[in-house]
Amino acid sequence: MSEQAVNDWIRKQISSNDVVLFMKGTKNFPQCGFSGQVDQILKYLGVEYHDVNVLEDMSIREGIKAFSEWPTIPQLYVKGEFVGGCDIVREMFQAGELQEMLAEKGVKHTAVA
Repeated sequence: MSEQAVNDWIRKQISSNDVVLFMKGTKNFPQCGFSGQVDQILKYLGVEYHDVNVLEDMSIREGIKAFSEWPTIPQLYVKGEFVGGCDIVREMFQAGELQEMLAEKGVKHTAVA
């Protein structure tokens, strides 16, 4: 896939799904501890999300890093907005900021105190 085709494909995933996690593995079988942590947070919050396994296609794996200008996987997008990787998502969750963001953007989730 060309760089433009990869960017178009990534943009389509992000725009057609409220929550997208670019991860190593799948939501049913994370293949990286960091991807697994973000998956656990989203599942704990009851967030339905679209998973993209970057291990299946090297052009997607490298393309998402260029697209977001973020060097690591996993990468979480909510309503088209790049949220961050594992550390940022975990910190936002612990501070209640992730739950606030989901609520503000109208993403269905379980409100957890």
